[in-house]
Amino acid sequence: MAQPGFWDNQEQAQATIGELKSINAVLKPLDEAIAAGEDLAVLVEMADEDASLEAEVAPEVDRIEKLVGELELKGLLSGPYDSKGAILTLHARDGGTDANDWAEMLLRMYIAWAQKHDYDVEILDRQDDIVAGIQSAALAVRGPMAYGYLKGETGMHRLVRISPFNSEGKRQTSFAAVDVSPEISDAVDVELVDADIREDVFRASGAGGQHVNKTSSAIRLTHIPTGIVVQCQNERSQHKNRATALKMLRARLARIEEEKREAEQAAKYQEKAKTGFGSQIRNYFLHPDQRVKDVRTGYYVGNFQSVLDGNLDGFLDAYLRWRAA
Repeated sequence: MAQPGFWDNQEQAQATIGELKSINAVLKPLDEAIAAGEDLAVLVEMADEDASLEAEVAPEVDRIEKLVGELELKGLLSGPYDSKGAILTLHARDGGTDANDWAEMLLRMYIAWAQKHDYDVEILDRQDDIVAGIQSAALAVRGPMAYGYLKGETGMHRLVRISPFNSEGKRQTSFAAVDVSPEISDAVDVELVDADIREDVFRASGAGGQHVNKTSSAIRLTHIPTGIVVQCQNERSQHKNRATALKMLRARLARIEEEKREAEQAAKYQEKAKTGFGSQIRNYFLHPDQRVKDVRTGYYVGNFQSVLDGNLDGFLDAYLRWRAA
C-alpha cells in the first residue's frame, strides 16, 4: 500500500485494502487475547498475595473465553473465498404476493445485519413487484469475512404467517430463495468464454424514473454450460449494467468451483453434504407462535422480529460450527 501508484488501479487497491481488513480482523483479536492471557497470569499471582483481587479473576477469565471463542469461529473461515465480500441474490418463490413481500423482508434483514457489522452494502439489482415487495434483488455486502459468514444462507427460506394480503385472514406459507456467492476481483482466475455467454438487452422496468422503459439499458447474461442467469438494470448505462452482470456471473461460477471442492472433501471424509440453493434451510413462524428455527443446525430463536432486525449471528455461528462438527 505504500508503493507509488497504489491508487492508480482503484479496483485492485480496494481489493488490497479488503485483504488487509480481513487479516486484521483475525490478528487484532489474537493479539488482544494473547495480551489478556498474560495480564491474567499476572493478576492470578497478585490475587495469591492479595485476597481482595480474587473477585477480579473470574470476570477476566470469562472475557478471555469469549475472545478465544470468537477466534475459534474465525478459524473456521478458512475457505479460499471466505475473506471476500459476498453477493446475495434473492428470489420470491411460491406464495404469490406474500412471497414477494417475504423476499423484500429478507432483503431488509440482510441489509440490517450488514449495517450492524459496519459492512458496506450496495444494491446491484432490484425488481419490484407490481403489488408489493420484490420479485428479485441482488446486493453486495463488503467487509472482512462477509462471504465466510453469509455463505450458509444459501437455500430456501420459509415463512408461515397470517397473510396481510388475504381479506379472510388465512394462514399463508411463502418461500424465498437466497443464493450467496463470493465477490471476486478480476485478478481471480475464473474462466469465461464469450461463446458460452448469451446476452439479452431489454428495457428496464420498475416503479418509475425518467430512464425507466425509455431505453434498452438492462442486461441479462445466460451462461449456457451451467444455465446460470444473471441480470442488472439498476444503472442508466448499458455498459455499467453489463459490467455488474459480469461481476455477478463470475461470482456464481467461483461459488460452483468452491462447491465442487467441498463435495470432493466431503466424499473423502464422509462429511455432511452441503445444502444447496433449492434446499429449505430455515423456517420463520409468525403463526401460531413466533419462532425461527434452522433446519440444519437446530438453532432456535423465539423472537421473530429480532431476527428480521438483522440479529443473525447466532444462526451464522451455529452453521459454521455445524459444518466443522
